[in-house]
Amino acid sequence: MSIGTRVVLVSRTRVGRLARMGDVKEFHQRWCIADGHADSLMWNRDLCERSEEGHVDFPRLREAGVKLQCFTIVTRGFPFIGGFPVFAAWRGWPREARASEWTRALWQIEQMASFCARSGDAARITTTGAMLEDNLAQGRLSAVLGVEGGHAIEGQVARLSELHQRGVRFMGLTHLSNNDLGGSSFPMMGNRGLTPLGRDVMEEMARLGMSVDVAHASESTLKDLFTHPSVRFFCSHTGVRAAGGGWRNLSDESLRFIADRGGVVGIIFAPVYLGGDTVDDVVRHIEHAVDVMGEGGVGLGSDYDGMVPLPRGMKDVTGLPLLTEALLRRHPPSWVERVMGGNFRRFFQETLGG
Repeated sequence: MSIGTRVVLVSRTRVGRLARMGDVKEFHQRWCIADGHADSLMWNRDLCERSEEGHVDFPRLREAGVKLQCFTIVTRGFPFIGGFPVFAAWRGWPREARASEWTRALWQIEQMASFCARSGDAARITTTGAMLEDNLAQGRLSAVLGVEGGHAIEGQVARLSELHQRGVRFMGLTHLSNNDLGGSSFPMMGNRGLTPLGRDVMEEMARLGMSVDVAHASESTLKDLFTHPSVRFFCSHTGVRAAGGGWRNLSDESLRFIADRGGVVGIIFAPVYLGGDTVDDVVRHIEHAVDVMGEGGVGLGSDYDGMVPLPRGMKDVTGLPLLTEALLRRHPPSWVERVMGGNFRRFFQETLGG
């Protein structure tokens, strides 16, 4: 019998009663609800304004009780390299912002800085563990910035320092296609490993204190990444292979390695990677990951605004209490609190820097 199954048998009646008593919203206001991945910046929406479009903005995050949201910077994104400039033009990006992968990255960082400045101190780009804790005490949203794909630096390792200075605290080396750093997990990409440039980037990220997001790394690139003795790893958004779903899901072996290094794996909400389109499918992946990694290794990695649908019943981030309720029917509040954000809070306290 697994740990998750034993918890269910012991706790189902008590925590089910809690969920029915309407405590879910109260928990969301009290807990550090955290999510590891949202692609909201690429859509060029004003995140200060509540929208009916997409999944995330500051007002909807506040309503859902989210205290920590990772916002990722997408500069290529699509398996065919020329697709992103077309998308950006459609979304109204300025011409100068669309000029190159590097300008696309800088523009999105500047957009987030502008949103936070106009938010009435409701959100801040968060770069240290102390800032995270102060934001929690003051009721602010902590916006943690990451880059989805190291092609954004266009082969110039020195640019990592500028990204760090501008508030970026993690980066995935690859995204939906191979690049000059390593291999992507996208189908038919050949399972390439890290390149010499990829190893140089990883070394510089370790020096700067930037974490590596392994969400889109090929199996060979994962193995190469895991050989590094000190760089911090996590996965911002993924399913788990043993629980079913799509091609990019992590194996139990990878889950264990990430847990052993103190990392967290954010479970994705996208049905294509879950093998089903219900909240219970998210629960299934979370429970398997906890059985493999322990209670300290698993969080949420929604992939909000990532061109994928959410489970049935979830229109946007304000539907997040549906997941909390489903988890509380099966596990005690302390278990659920860690998955819903406590683990990512701990990880970023350790990795954001002083």
